[in-house]
Amino acid sequence: MSGLAWVMAVCAGVAGGLAVIRDPGVQRARALFSRKRVAWQDAKTACAVVRRFTEPRREWLCAPVAAVLAVAGDSVLPLVAGAVAIPLVRRWMRRRARRRERERAADAVTALCGAVVGELRAGREPGQALLAAGRNAGALGVAESAVLAAARFGGDVPGALRRASAGPGLDGLAGVAACWRVAVDGGAGLAAGLARLESALRADRRRREQLRAQLAGAWSTVMVLALLPVVGLGLGAALGADPLHILLHTPGGLLCLVSGGLLETAGLFWASRIVTAGETT
Repeated sequence: MSGLAWVMAVCAGVAGGLAVIRDPGVQRARALFSRKRVAWQDAKTACAVVRRFTEPRREWLCAPVAAVLAVAGDSVLPLVAGAVAIPLVRRWMRRRARRRERERAADAVTALCGAVVGELRAGREPGQALLAAGRNAGALGVAESAVLAAARFGGDVPGALRRASAGPGLDGLAGVAACWRVAVDGGAGLAAGLARLESALRADRRRREQLRAQLAGAWSTVMVLALLPVVGLGLGAALGADPLHILLHTPGGLLCLVSGGLLETAGLFWASRIVTAGETT
């Protein structure tokens, strides 16, 4: 009887589950959640497309800001300043993008060294290890095909790595080429050399991050000092002094605007050079 009761309980549970699955309310809830999930995925895709379209054109945000200031101050000088600021902002953003690309490439070279070491210790030959690690890491950029072809067909792998090290952020590949050359010519352990190179690259990366963290306070001070004139204009407008009219329509205001703009630019350039020099030391 106990076995029969157990079979009946199982059948009842299966029947209840089928009833719940066939319930229209459950089906509607599933359809609703699936539609919400699809809508969320569509929204994420749309945001990614908008970000991809607007990110290379952020410097053009200077134009509407200049237009608002031109309307508020009833002058064309803000439009001229906005037109001058667009190429300067574009140059600054491109320099930041190149620095980020160099950092990503350097991190990829470090990951490549670790991947090659792992493949070598797993028993692969050096060429096979580089092929497997290069396909996974993708750190070689444009020269990746030449390096992988040299590793696949027994070519000059150190020479290909040395040529690839000329790319931005790929300086560590010169160390990989040196380790490869020593291992091939002198019979030294390639895995040990690449492991030491990986440790050195990671230590250099940590040193740069620590230095950047220490210089974050200096950058914050520079930005606060750069925004003080804007805060002063806002306070003047709040007190009813109409600073835009004075700066844009009076000789003394124009003189103060030009001299203040030149001093602000010189101060930002000087502070940026000091902080940049501190980052590169």
